[in-house]
Amino acid sequence: MKTEQAIQERSESKCELCGSAEGLGLYGVPPNSDGSSEQCVLLCCACQPQVEGSEPLDPHHWRCLTDSMWSAVPAVQVMAWRMLSRLSAEDWARDLLDSLYLDEQHLAWAQALVATDAPTDSVKHTDSNGSLLETGDTVTLIKDLVVKGAGFTAKRGTAVRGIALVADNPEHIEGRVEGQRIVILTKFVKKSG
Repeated sequence: MKTEQAIQERSESKCELCGSAEGLGLYGVPPNSDGSSEQCVLLCCACQPQVEGSEPLDPHHWRCLTDSMWSAVPAVQVMAWRMLSRLSAEDWARDLLDSLYLDEQHLAWAQALVATDAPTDSVKHTDSNGSLLETGDTVTLIKDLVVKGAGFTAKRGTAVRGIALVADNPEHIEGRVEGQRIVILTKFVKKSG
């Protein structure tokens, strides 16, 4: 069975990210797609140019990932993770990314392209000890932090899992503490593990 036919059947001839049936085409999930059905997804004419970066991201369009991120197809999960990562400035996208689980192999696949796309002069986030922080890391608070507007104090020693980096500020990261997403100064955390 040809790859395209297999993916058409798997996806019921719909975009595997948004569910549209318009302008469908195969997309090999980089960086090492071999053209097999396991490493390709079916994308519509609205998703593909945004995925490839030839058109700006429309955050409202990508709310479709709420459903597609739960696909049983690893290539679809990888694409959902990448798009949610690109949309991490949106609260809803960060929340979805926090709840998306990929095993080690598929997470490495998802992060592979992100790492190669990162500009070399990008902002570097470091913890209190100078260790480089990356999206998804776990950090530990090194002092009690009063969370303004939330009415609680984040205690020293609290682990913050799955942090997000604030793209334009090397001194800020975001993480979930006591169920609330907060901004934390990097000088008050140390990288775990």
